[in-house]
Amino acid sequence: MLKNKIAVITGGTRGIGFAIAEAFLKNGAKVAVLGSRQETVDKALEKLAAENPEWEVIGFCPDLTDYNAVEACFNEIKNKFGKIDILVNNAGISAREPIEQYDPLAFKNIMDLNVTAVFNGCKAVVPMMKEIGGGSIINTSSMVSKFGQPSGSGYPASKFAVNGLTQSLARELGKFNIRVNAVAPGVTRTDMVAALPEEMVARVAAGIPMGRVGEPEEVANAFLFLASDMASYVSGTILYVDGATVN
Repeated sequence: MLKNKIAVITGGTRGIGFAIAEAFLKNGAKVAVLGSRQETVDKALEKLAAENPEWEVIGFCPDLTDYNAVEACFNEIKNKFGKIDILVNNAGISAREPIEQYDPLAFKNIMDLNVTAVFNGCKAVVPMMKEIGGGSIINTSSMVSKFGQPSGSGYPASKFAVNGLTQSLARELGKFNIRVNAVAPGVTRTDMVAALPEEMVARVAAGIPMGRVGEPEEVANAFLFLASDMASYVSGTILYVDGATVN
């Protein structure tokens, strides 16, 4: 589905991001995974190489909140692979603090990584996509972008912003054949969820209409579809992958 495509995935070293990298590589893409630390990038590359030594994958750890660092990284990827067809803005952090205990610096940090970094990635990649006649940008949103959550207001606020950025850029960039969409996962069996006691996971799953939490591979399949030519007329969409939790 992605033969001869070059993809950049931020937050691609673990969880949903790593599953996206695997799905893209299995479908013929060449991939650059971006992580927060060189150590995690190296571990992800080792794991992917062990899975299939023929996959073409490289890794970097730029400061995504620094536009100049993002632009330099993307230029390096372009120099290596010749182009960038797909950008997945997946890096992000969450929060659960109630408003009275919410550190303003923590709020700033969550907005910086969850929103500013997405903007930086989009801004850096758009000229490259224009050069090749189009591309696909996919941002990671969340099911909480629809109704919010009981505490940790910075996280849903950031994901509401991601949705707005996604839909606005889809309108702005459509004339250049650049599609911009978002995937909004529900509760997914990432490392954080896997570390919870099974009885707690069972209680969470009981509140999901499909009766279970999602798997990273299921979320990755949504990214794969939106990245591929099968979604050639899909843009400005927020695709919820949440077992009908908010639908």
